[in-house]
Amino acid sequence: MFIRSFKVTKKIIIFCFILVFAIVSVFIYSFAVSNDDTSSEKKDFIKWVDFSVTCQALQDTSKLDIDSHQGKTEDGIVYNWIELLAYLACKNGGNFKNYSKSDLDSLVALLKDGQTMENLSSDLKFYDYYFESYSAVLGEFIGEYSAEVEQSDGSKVFEQNYGIKAFLPIAKNYQFSHYDDFGNSRSYGFKRTHLGNDLMGSIGTPIIAVESGIVEHLGWNQYGGWRVGIRSFDGKRYYYYAHLRKNHPYAEGLEDGSVVKAGDVIGYLGMTGYSVKENVNNINVPHLHFGMQLIFDESQVDSPNEIWIDVYQIVEFLKKNRSSVYMSNSETKDYSRKFDFMEKNLEE
Repeated sequence: MFIRSFKVTKKIIIFCFILVFAIVSVFIYSFAVSNDDTSSEKKDFIKWVDFSVTCQALQDTSKLDIDSHQGKTEDGIVYNWIELLAYLACKNGGNFKNYSKSDLDSLVALLKDGQTMENLSSDLKFYDYYFESYSAVLGEFIGEYSAEVEQSDGSKVFEQNYGIKAFLPIAKNYQFSHYDDFGNSRSYGFKRTHLGNDLMGSIGTPIIAVESGIVEHLGWNQYGGWRVGIRSFDGKRYYYYAHLRKNHPYAEGLEDGSVVKAGDVIGYLGMTGYSVKENVNNINVPHLHFGMQLIFDESQVDSPNEIWIDVYQIVEFLKKNRSSVYMSNSETKDYSRKFDFMEKNLEE
């Protein structure tokens, strides 16, 4: 009798142990899922972007956006260039190689006829993807801003405006050339692809912050030489400027954590890099390596999951908006922007 009771008791103890273990396991799993950034819900973000929008498409849609916000269009419709580009991408499979202004005109005709972007895009399978992707690339390129304007008497006043508020990375009145070299092979250190656009110019050419943001990385990198990385205020874009000038790579006062304005001088073109030793010119031709990384989730930072896009067409587009500079310190030969600039992000 005692033996049988012992066996029953043993079975109950084992059953209770298994039950408790199962309950604790479920609790731990539930807690981990609700708090871990690797949960499926939180990891539902874009992992690849192939940006192929042409300069012409950027020019056509941005003009429509800007003109409509400035009251220069007769139809009274306020256009959003990113919505227009996302719709066009759905129609051409994301390939703008054969883009024509007539494609945009056809879309505008539908909108003038009373259609809405919401209705027109409701049945387009990848519209949300393109809209989010292009918003990450171009979201802060156009908007409201204040900039100094020189008067006839030489004085400067701030004027409110709506338009392009991103700048070419090469200062105004400085020559440069470039070609679409994104994805080309590189061999220093290890075989890899080129994840940017090289802008060839003269040593010492002032380099400009394309967009306002915060300096996240500044210093030596054996591949990029003296380089600076700037993160946009919304956290979605990381701008990489590399191969800056030997001995004097950065603008006066620039350091990690610095807040920069779009159009600020951040450094000077050079040919440093391809060396584990700092301050070495091992690049054959003076140039700026300019790249843009998209960040939809922090797990994409400094990881194999980084998203770098081809910025060649963006550089072509930004040629129309360049920052004027002047030598602000004759002793150090530092340059500064000529006209000040303010936007909402800088006021918050």
